[in-house]
Amino acid sequence: MQLKRVVVTGLGALTPIGNNIEEYWNGLVNGVSGAAPVTYYDAAKFKTRFACELKNFTVTDFINRKDARKMDRFTQYAMVASDEAIADAKLNLDEINKLRVGVIWGAGIGGLETFQNEVLNFADGDGTPRFNPFFIPKMIADIAPGNISIKNGFMGPNYTTVSACASSANAMIDALNYIRLGTCDVIVTGGSEACVTIAGMGGFSAMHALSSRNDDPKTASRPFDAERDGFVLGEGAGAIVLESYEHAKARGAKIYAEVIGGGMSSDAYHITAPHPEGIGVIAVMKNCLENAGIKPEEVDHINTHGTSTPLGDVAELKAISEVFGDHAKNININSTKSMTGHLLGAAGAIESIASILAMEHGIVPPTINHANIDENINQELNLTLNKPQKREINVAMSNTFGFGGHNACVAFKKLDE
Repeated sequence: MQLKRVVVTGLGALTPIGNNIEEYWNGLVNGVSGAAPVTYYDAAKFKTRFACELKNFTVTDFINRKDARKMDRFTQYAMVASDEAIADAKLNLDEINKLRVGVIWGAGIGGLETFQNEVLNFADGDGTPRFNPFFIPKMIADIAPGNISIKNGFMGPNYTTVSACASSANAMIDALNYIRLGTCDVIVTGGSEACVTIAGMGGFSAMHALSSRNDDPKTASRPFDAERDGFVLGEGAGAIVLESYEHAKARGAKIYAEVIGGGMSSDAYHITAPHPEGIGVIAVMKNCLENAGIKPEEVDHINTHGTSTPLGDVAELKAISEVFGDHAKNININSTKSMTGHLLGAAGAIESIASILAMEHGIVPPTINHANIDENINQELNLTLNKPQKREINVAMSNTFGFGGHNACVAFKKLDE
């Protein structure tokens, strides 16, 4: 059986540095930090009092108030980003075979704010269980793709992948394989997350996972810097329309890039810490290269997981040096989390979009906030520090890893007709 080629025909983004694809890209190339003091609740007593929240976003500008009230923020974000991606792809919803259009979405946690608020409301009451009838439908992680499908009438595969911060990368790999095998013509994929909440910030802070640089939030996310002290929590969504090459060509769609492969692996080491030698990360990148049918020396750019944690950044860069050898110094490596913060289950999607746009524009966005050399990091690597760099990119990879040892890697290539 010959596998079908899979291409990207639509993009949508809702991020802390831009509420659509154009704004997101401008934020990336201009090195904009999305970090600022938390506004959603009073964080005065919290160890970490800042995050990468959305800016100037009003949900009722996109979704009517009645429908929005039935959705957790992570679903609202999914709806907005997917609407942009579907419009960008110029899908004619009256002509396509909706039985062959699916939605595979990633969310590491789902409706955390809904769960939090319902429990807090119950605790403040008299013990009578008065729960919102939409509590469960708002909270469950699979409701975002359900809503996307309902709105658009898509009747193909519909589910959520949950693998912590690797969730949306896993969703893209599943979508890639469904189209490769001929099960679907089109899949809307990506991920969303909305965990800038009392429970989300409190929980990650208790793990000592978050930066506590409250005096200077904008520089707190500093991947690869010697003084990094944890990640900055972000929120938002990224949506990508994947389509078989034949289907896209037949309808005259714009094609951003080809998705040439995806790899997965497990660290099998620790529930939250990465393997110090990056064993699982080495495996996932090798798996991705093999699945894509390319050699290491063909890779021009890697958007790393790069969360700004002391252990994770070192392990990932060790793995890149191991997999790519002498060619590693020729690769433009970056971490766009330095700008967006860490969007958890949505990270793989928005970072893949960053890689696709970097390929299209011939510009690698910077890793901002770097000031101090970490002697544990190979200094020959080009980490694209502080300034964007122009270069032709023919092949790009995006790494995403999650608690539980989940690793995912997706590879994109300029379209070769």
